[in-house]
Amino acid sequence: MTDLIDTLVGIDVGSPLDALRAKRPVARSDAQTTYDALITDPGDLARASAVERAAIAFWVAALSRAEQLAANYRGLLADLDPAVATSIDDALPDATTTGPYGTYPAGPLSAEDEAGLHFTASPALRDAVGTRLAAALEHAHLLTFRPRDASPDALQALLEAGWSTDGIVTVSQLVAFIHFQLRVITGLTVLKKAI
Repeated sequence: MTDLIDTLVGIDVGSPLDALRAKRPVARSDAQTTYDALITDPGDLARASAVERAAIAFWVAALSRAEQLAANYRGLLADLDPAVATSIDDALPDATTTGPYGTYPAGPLSAEDEAGLHFTASPALRDAVGTRLAAALEHAHLLTFRPRDASPDALQALLEAGWSTDGIVTVSQLVAFIHFQLRVITGLTVLKKAI
């Protein structure tokens, strides 16, 4: 059995890394099943459309500089809506930064407070992708670079942009899943070079 992670890492059937992944069949299967359920074959497009799902996935992977993963999601998005893919390409230079950063509630962790970019969609990006997707991209940027700043106000911004409560859960699941994928791919890529 091969999956997206095998493909992006370049894991050949029968290789030592394939054998290693085969020791955790449920984890391997669940990663692909989640990818299908969230991205390629979602059961409920009312929560988030196919374009929105691919756009958020591309955005998070590209912000995280996960080149292969970003290329996969950009390809999916370009097949669905090439204009949205191009608009996100254009927005990435102003959104890409390093993290994590943000502000903790007052207390011992405040010593680790660090300033950084608070991404706001430009009028051009908002016009191109719509208020709803622009708000989701802003939220995905928040969760990627400054999760410590997550707040009820951030969720309210999504509600005001037209996301339902279930849709917000889906947006958050997408962001978390892409971060999971990029960590697994990075780890397996390092192992591949070591084996």
